[in-house]
Parts: sequence; structure tokens; C-alpha cells
Amino acid sequence: MLVLAHISDLHLDASPRATERAERVRDLLWRLPGRVDALLVTGDVADHGTEAEYEEAARILGLRDGSAPFPVLVCPGNHDSRAPYRKALLGRPAADGPVNEMRVFDGGAVLMCDSSIPGSDEGELDEETYAWIEASLDGLDADRPALLAFHHPPTALHHPLPDSYRLRNPGRLAALLDRRPSIAGLITGHAHTPAATVFAGRPLMVGPGVTWTLRLPWEGDQIADRDAPVGLAYHVLDDTGLLTSHFRTVT
Repeated sequence: MLVLAHISDLHLDASPRATERAERVRDLLWRLPGRVDALLVTGDVADHGTEAEYEEAARILGLRDGSAPFPVLVCPGNHDSRAPYRKALLGRPAADGPVNEMRVFDGGAVLMCDSSIPGSDEGELDEETYAWIEASLDGLDADRPALLAFHHPPTALHHPLPDSYRLRNPGRLAALLDRRPSIAGLITGHAHTPAATVFAGRPLMVGPGVTWTLRLPWEGDQIADRDAPVGLAYHVLDDTGLLTSHFRTVT
């Protein structure tokens, strides 16, 4: 079994509000009394993609001092910038190519994929990323389930804002899923609303936003609910490869 805590869309921008909301959910997760195998952060860690914002994120997420009680897994979003993300958040040499990384646990593997397109709010898994996914899955035991994590949902969520900037070419992703039965589900962010649906026969779980929550069209005209509590999710991948998700708020 694999248990993931999941947050998304921190949009850290040096404002006290953004910092406080990120630290609030961090403090709750760091104090959990039971088992969590990792924290997954699905993009838009920073709001402007600056080194200072990623340095703050690294501090909050315990990536520098080792204060996190479990591994912290991150992938970029459309507000993130690859070179400063690598340098200030991950502590690696700055580079402009896609940021892809896999973490293997006893209960399954998590592939953090870069769906960002530099200079665009839309998302895409590019040729390099698809090749990396295929090679990474080839290197796993055939019976080990895997989760794909990236920022942009590949299907409509029925709000014009996230639906305008979703993942390009979803048919290619669907074809990959058809070839790869070991992929147990998809985990994304970007929409600022907790959501659960199905894409190409696999569960698709969308994490709530830390910074604000999306108001759906029938909830009012103002898009961003900045007074909504911070959201998070817990995803459980069981020994049969079944993905179950629970959503929570932090007041």
C-alpha cells in the first residue's frame, strides 16, 4: 500500500497570506500521527517563478533542512520556471529542459512529469517526457503499480478557466494508458478545485489549491474564493492497484 498526501498550487509570492496558507497545511502534515509515505506537490509552487519564491518553498517544505517527516515529491506547473525551480527548489544545476523524476516505494511508483510549456499557461507532455515515462515504466517490475503526477488535467472539469488551459493532445496520453496497464491513476493540480473523474479508463484525481479555491459556474460569478480554507488530499494505492482518494480542508 502507498499513502500520499497531496497539495497543489501554492503560488508563493512573498506575501504573508501565501506563506501563512502554505505553512498552515505544512504544519498539519508534519504533525500527522499515522503513516504517510510522501507528500506530492503538483505544480504552481511559485507564482512568478523567481529564485526567491523557490527558496521560500524549499524552506516551507523542508527540502533544505530535512525537516519533512517523509519524502516531498514535486512537479512544475504553468507558473513555474524550470531553471530557478531546479536551482533554488531542488538544489540542482539550472537547466531549461523538462523536470521529470520518479520515486519508487514498496507500494508503487510515482512519476512526477513536467507538463509545463515555457511561456504558456497550457500544458503538454513533450517528446522527451513521453520517452522518459516509457523508459521509467520499462525499468519497473511488471507487477508494480505506478501513478502519473503532473499539473494540467487532460480532460474538461466544466469550468471555463481551467478548461481553457488543460493538457494538449490528450489522445496521446490515452494511448499510453492503453498500452500501460500498470498505470493505476493520474494525479494533477492546476484547477484549484478538488475533483475526481475518469480519463481513458483510469481514475483522475485533481488536488485542491492551497492559495484559493475555484468557484464553479453555479456557485457565483467571482472565480476565486480566497476565503475558502486550504485544501489537501490523501491518495491510497492499495495492494490490488486500486486508487482511493480522500479530500480535507485545513482551517
